Amino acid sequence: MKTLVKKILVAVNGSQSSVRAAMYGILMAKQYSCLMKVVFVVDTETIKFLVSSNFFIPEERDSYTESLRADGKTYLNYVHKLANSKGIQIETELREGSVWAEVIKASEEYSADMILLGGHENKNDVLRSIDNSYIRKSVVASARSEIVNYAPCPVLVVNKQDIEALFKIS
Repeated sequence: MKTLVKKILVAVNGSQSSVRAAMYGILMAKQYSCLMKVVFVVDTETIKFLVSSNFFIPEERDSYTESLRADGKTYLNYVHKLANSKGIQIETELREGSVWAEVIKASEEYSADMILLGGHENKNDVLRSIDNSYIRKSVVASARSEIVNYAPCPVLVVNKQDIEALFKIS
């Protein structure tokens, strides 16, 4: 019988839920002998929009983008260490552009059989007032929706809150 899933692509964005999705992917890769790639996308499209909307001034754009690149490298290194702790070799990639478009492009280039995404942090996130964290969550939710709608392969949204405990004992 042919294996349904040989290659997994995981998108991390710095949220705890995306790290949980990466942990889930690592456990899947271990259990089913899958290959795994993790991508972090610096959302330069939203940054461009924020500059054009005068939310950011152009001088802030470069420092903010560089800060996001540094965050991306940090998260990719963290997930790489998690995978190594389970004896799994993974690929990592830092990309820039529109999050949903870059995740889909990465899945096509990698020939992924499945994309893993983090779900909502918790149900109370939706109830927050309109501030930066709400705006960020709206952008993330929009990207998640676009990935689910346009991905060339199945997408699994990981909402497993207790994955850390499972990860420790696996």
